[in-house]
Amino acid sequence: MDLKELEKIQLDCSKRVILEDRFEKLELVGGMDLTFEDIKKTPTRAWASLVVLELKSLRPIYQKVVEGVVDFPYIPTFLAFREMPLMLELYKEAKVKADIYFIDGQGIAHPRGCGIASHFGVETNTPTVGVAKTILVGKAQEPPPKRGSFSPIHYRGKVVGAVLRTKDNAAPIYVSPGHMISLNTALELVLKTSLHRIPEPTRLAHNLLQKVRKLG
Repeated sequence: MDLKELEKIQLDCSKRVILEDRFEKLELVGGMDLTFEDIKKTPTRAWASLVVLELKSLRPIYQKVVEGVVDFPYIPTFLAFREMPLMLELYKEAKVKADIYFIDGQGIAHPRGCGIASHFGVETNTPTVGVAKTILVGKAQEPPPKRGSFSPIHYRGKVVGAVLRTKDNAAPIYVSPGHMISLNTALELVLKTSLHRIPEPTRLAHNLLQKVRKLG
């Protein structure tokens, strides 16, 4: 495993990222998440989940889980190489395709401009948004405590995302465009789909994985 080669793949990916709204319709929003049997072990069993919701009602209309073995180790900033193979399998097998996908991770808010949300979007040629619980790169001010407040994340002279308050007085989340979407539209969509701190697509995808783990 040559990290320099993987860095090159990410840099090439970042050049292909489109930061403009490139979708004809926006009716179905998908959320993807992944969990491991033992996050500290390699290889380990893992599960990837997809939940697709109607944007206007936030009603889930489709869900799917795939299971597999992940054999790439956890290395910070190289998450896509660990998690994406299973996510791509899930995307290919899904009977319902969303118009846009929320990924639990970073979009362009990444040292080489290609976090897992951007990488997945470029690979599948689909609009994606990175929705993370922690910041990876850059600096941002804490937004005011009211829902809808946000502050830009600055990294190397560019705005790469935003810290967004999705619920009054709750901890913020970190939103970055993945592919084929602008930051403003990404923020609007995340806020529109947030009934709790975490937007419904990724929250329900996470909850689905917890049920699968308990059953397994």
